[in-house]
Amino acid sequence: MTATETDVMRSRYANRIMWISTIGFTVMFAAWMMFGILGVKIQEELGISQEQFSWIAAVAILNGSLWRLPAGMITDHIGGRKVMTYLLASSAIPAYFVARAESYTMLLILAFLVGFAGNSFSSGIAWNSAWQPREHQGFALGVFGAGNVGASVTKLIGPAIITATTGSLYFGAIEGGWRLIPILYAVLLVIMAIVTWFGTPSQDRMPGHGTPLAVQLEPLRTIRVWRFSLYYVAVFGAYVALSSMLPTYYVRNFGVSLTTAGFLTAAYIFPASLLRPLGGWMSDRWGARRVMYGSFGAMLLTSGILMMPNGHIVIEHADGTTTEHLRYVLGVVPFTIVLILLGSAMGIGKAGVYKHIPEYFPGRVGPVGGLVGMFGGLGGFALPPLFTYSQRWTGAPTSMFLVMFLLTLVCAIWMHIVVVQLLRAHAPRSLSGKLEDPRLTQALPAH
Repeated sequence: MTATETDVMRSRYANRIMWISTIGFTVMFAAWMMFGILGVKIQEELGISQEQFSWIAAVAILNGSLWRLPAGMITDHIGGRKVMTYLLASSAIPAYFVARAESYTMLLILAFLVGFAGNSFSSGIAWNSAWQPREHQGFALGVFGAGNVGASVTKLIGPAIITATTGSLYFGAIEGGWRLIPILYAVLLVIMAIVTWFGTPSQDRMPGHGTPLAVQLEPLRTIRVWRFSLYYVAVFGAYVALSSMLPTYYVRNFGVSLTTAGFLTAAYIFPASLLRPLGGWMSDRWGARRVMYGSFGAMLLTSGILMMPNGHIVIEHADGTTTEHLRYVLGVVPFTIVLILLGSAMGIGKAGVYKHIPEYFPGRVGPVGGLVGMFGGLGGFALPPLFTYSQRWTGAPTSMFLVMFLLTLVCAIWMHIVVVQLLRAHAPRSLSGKLEDPRLTQALPAH
């Protein structure tokens, strides 16, 4: 195939791959995160404690993160069409059997297997990067990453389906209630596996084909990759952690119903996912560094507000009387508004992080994107316990936002130090203020 024929093929199929992979990723993400809203009903029916169920949700998140590095590398080697089809089809099997689970052990094993769907993120990132031209990569990766919105699907439709179908039996074998949800996802996963296989080109792009493993892994030696990984823990890992903890937070701290808590959590999830394409477009237009500065700044401001505990200052006077001053109470409405702003900043920031990767590591998006995605997912696994322990240590429910504030602050300071070093190292007079100058891409590769 000539270079001209290759360019024509690339232009013809790039958008089709973007949309098909995004829909498939949305379904897989929904299946990966479905246990959060099913927890109450599962605990009631199977007699599972809160601690036991927390491990069910945790192992799904863990297995959806561990294999992101090899998934990205394999995608570069054999093509995204094969890998995405396999992930869709293989995830459908344990998703179906979740509906048949009758014990804690069985549910734990199946949740772990369903969690494998979460590794589709690094595969889809590598696949889209291989097909998209550089000037459109930020937007395309943002559109694909918006599949994170799948986390809100179950929170929106789950309670209504569970309530409407509880006690029903379909086709003489399929139970309603919470058991109907995983079956619906299993069917959707199979459908998307078929669409992916037959709807995308069989002659795939494989930038890592024939490249030795050592060469593929070489970029992982640079600290820059690990810095991007920490950024992704802040913008994605914290997003996953908050998505799983917010329903309980709303119920316990604002006294709302589980259904209302699900809707309010979805209000946070939607902008945190759907604004990712906007973040990609902004990164293409103004540069990823400026986007990251804005995202981290907004995250520091909003998490700083949310971490403030409700209360007031009590002053004891000489005559024995007391007065209260500076009362601070953040009600459910202002809390949700600030939370939505936080989610918006995280959604835009997620796109900014991944815009860096094809610029710094063209041809190595699979392993680098896989590692960054893996650490982001592991952050989603590790942060919920850290949030819980911080609440126990401080006695303040809002302390989980203090953890977020400190994590974001570390990322922002590290990024700013590196940017200052880059500007000083390369003609500070001519590059001052030019954060996106191409020469900075090659400067100080160890950073």
